[in-house]
Amino acid sequence: MTNKTPTLVASRASGGTLPLSHEEGAVPPKGGLSAELSSNQSPQEILLAEPRGFCAGVDRAIEIVERALAKFGAPIYVRHEIVHNTYVVNDLKAKGAIFIEELDDVPPGATLVFSAHGVSKAVQNEARARGFQIFDATCPLVTKVHVEVAKLNKEGYEFIMIGHKGHPEVEGTMGQLDSGIHLVEDVADVARITPSQTERLAVVTQTTLSVDDAAEISAAVKARFPKVREPKQQDICYATQNRQDAVKVLSPQVDILIVVGSPTSSNSNRLRELAAKLGTEAYMVDDASELQESWFEGKSRVGLTAGASAPEILVKQVIDRIKALGAVSVRKMDGIEETIKFPLPKGLKVDAQGHTLEVSDSQLHHLI
Repeated sequence: MTNKTPTLVASRASGGTLPLSHEEGAVPPKGGLSAELSSNQSPQEILLAEPRGFCAGVDRAIEIVERALAKFGAPIYVRHEIVHNTYVVNDLKAKGAIFIEELDDVPPGATLVFSAHGVSKAVQNEARARGFQIFDATCPLVTKVHVEVAKLNKEGYEFIMIGHKGHPEVEGTMGQLDSGIHLVEDVADVARITPSQTERLAVVTQTTLSVDDAAEISAAVKARFPKVREPKQQDICYATQNRQDAVKVLSPQVDILIVVGSPTSSNSNRLRELAAKLGTEAYMVDDASELQESWFEGKSRVGLTAGASAPEILVKQVIDRIKALGAVSVRKMDGIEETIKFPLPKGLKVDAQGHTLEVSDSQLHHLI
């Protein structure tokens, strides 16, 4: 893995890329200031990664549940956690959302929302057969992968999917087909898979993986199957890459990195792992209550970021807690502005006058 300063990937709506820099001049190299501090020195400065926190897919998914509650009233049933964040899920529960894993737990005639991670064809078909009113909150960038799998399957392709076994996004993508899709979690798995043919073989990827790890596994796939078809655009989403690139820049300049994110959040876990690989002490916390004072002993500069499903209110609470431990300044690093916004499903989009608008599937696919 290289320590070269990366360039952040802009959302397609922002029209370009932007290198990451600092608002208030260069920050001294990691260790340059801390080396002069005593072992019991409290933190002095917090550096905020940019971008961090909610992405467009998460914003859309949460808004779908909130609008469904406002339009149809509680309860609204949601299959799986709408996004992988404890605070968000508990907040929606308080508003009337009921989170379920099995469709048997949804009463007849209820309104059902599919989570941002997507679902298999079998789940979609069963939900329709049961007559639920369905709103699909699958992130459009996950939907893009599903559409690609369906298209290439018709052309006779088998698939190698790079992802984590048991993750709902992986289950949803692999569940687009009855067979012919092979999961690999690491380079070693590449040698074990046995596709029925290699002339028509394509790679797809979970959208929230480590960019570097996925590239390493993809290279192993290409080495074993030289004719493999790779995505025209990488499947790892822009928000995942942007947050990882920001951590690559931030990590060498801080003494410790805190990632705000829930244990079930894949992209949040990857941020902590990335910082650790770069040699920076790193911890992931669900909220400020999980911070331990001992982590900050002898640490002058604290880096702070948040996974794509973690709300900014949790970041603010973590800042307040670190300030209580002695930090006197908070500085936001310069970074890309993510301006992409995904449309809502049919029946939930409202114009300025409060009228419900319709968004067709073809319009949605055009945007992604």
